[in-house]
Amino acid sequence: MKVGLVAEELELAQDIGSYSLDPVGFMRYAFPWESEKLPAPGPRTWQNDINELVRGHFSNPDTRFQPLQIAVASGHGIGKSAEIGMLIDWAMSTCEDCKVVVTAGTGTQLATKTAPEVQKWFRLGVNTHWWDINATSIRVKDPNHQAGWRADFITWSVQKTEGFAGLHNQGKRIVIIFDEASSIDDIIWEVAEGVLSDENTEIIWIAFGNPTRNTGEFYKAITGANRWHKFQIDSRTVEGTNKTLLDAQIKEWGEDSDRARVRIRGEFPRGGSTQFISGELVSGARKRVVEGYKTMPVILGVDVARFGDNRSVIFKRQGRKAEFCGSKSQAVFYGMDTQVLGGRVQEAIDREKPDAVVIDGDGIGGAVVDFLVARGYGKRTWPDGRKMVLVEFHGGAASSDPHKYFNKRAEVWGDGRDWLEGGQIPDDPEMDTDLTGPDYGYHPKTGAIMLETKDEMRSRGVDSPDLGDAWAMTFGVKVSPPKPKPQGPPQRGSAWS
Repeated sequence: MKVGLVAEELELAQDIGSYSLDPVGFMRYAFPWESEKLPAPGPRTWQNDINELVRGHFSNPDTRFQPLQIAVASGHGIGKSAEIGMLIDWAMSTCEDCKVVVTAGTGTQLATKTAPEVQKWFRLGVNTHWWDINATSIRVKDPNHQAGWRADFITWSVQKTEGFAGLHNQGKRIVIIFDEASSIDDIIWEVAEGVLSDENTEIIWIAFGNPTRNTGEFYKAITGANRWHKFQIDSRTVEGTNKTLLDAQIKEWGEDSDRARVRIRGEFPRGGSTQFISGELVSGARKRVVEGYKTMPVILGVDVARFGDNRSVIFKRQGRKAEFCGSKSQAVFYGMDTQVLGGRVQEAIDREKPDAVVIDGDGIGGAVVDFLVARGYGKRTWPDGRKMVLVEFHGGAASSDPHKYFNKRAEVWGDGRDWLEGGQIPDDPEMDTDLTGPDYGYHPKTGAIMLETKDEMRSRGVDSPDLGDAWAMTFGVKVSPPKPKPQGPPQRGSAWS
């Protein structure tokens, strides 16, 4: 390196080092504000509030080596990923051998949103040439320090918590970032808590997220009387957000609707829980007796068990009445292979002569569909001229309104929830348990309703809602009611004569 370049690099290092306790000054110095690359005049107001808090904490000798914990609940589009990127760049640029761990609610969020935004800010920085920027990490280029001077993007796992348990860096600096923190399991929070014990160490732990669930550690961090510094940010108060769109959404959804609270206002859902279907709604449907359903189309829903302790279920819905297809013993099966189950579904079809049959086609369920198609049930016409529709249902498929429901499974459960207002279901405790079991949240970007998966339910000790899924699948197809038969002129000799 030439002498002039060495001097220039030394000056850069000294300038950056002067901001070791001052993220506000670093961000003003390091990034090309009001340029073609970065036309904004500087960090947004709420970002500066966070940065000022960090500066004040580390500039104070009494608090510098005490853990700084910040929880930020917000609406969408406020620039939280940008703040994560700027703050990590400051932390690593101004402290030798700084260690950073970043995780997010899902692996997809981490890989496609959080990590790319952090990488973007490191590329914008005046010292971008210091860093080796990869998909899963950012490391200093100095080979003597690469092992300990780095940021790692880690997908969390309940089974593998080592990435957090081993995060110690005594006498240096540690930064932990939780993005979309509502979705991060409580055990990961618990393990991360152990990092806070390092003595004489600068420690920052920041949890960002949309407040999608009013349970769990993120909820406690924001609402509890604890060590967390709390921020709740309404998207409408932030520079650069589309106020016209946000106002229109508030008008459409309602100011105090859960969707507006989570997606715009940065507040947790109002309900006492994130239960998707309330016990009150189910209780009413269990007691209700409906009339006038017998002329409506008959739809069967079939949920196919994936595990030995789960149930395969055949459910029937006709208009406002839903029931087990036949007796419960004829409709709920344990440990049944797909060939035998296919035979039971065939028997139910022949008995009920439905207008539509909706079968869970994910996993091993496709074998039941194949069984029926091979026996001519892919196309079926009944003696009265009605044609039967066989539908292979995929819960992960796109919903008809992606802004309202995240996927098809959430959509059919949502349609079913609306139907329960006037519908009748079996007066059965297991059915009650299944319908009230799933929780829900909102997609971090679109605000669409996301229904808890079966695996997520199992992880918190709640059984798979097989009866509920079979019932919900009856809403996976639209069948028009039969048209009334035309009335001809009165015949001679009839009562009309």
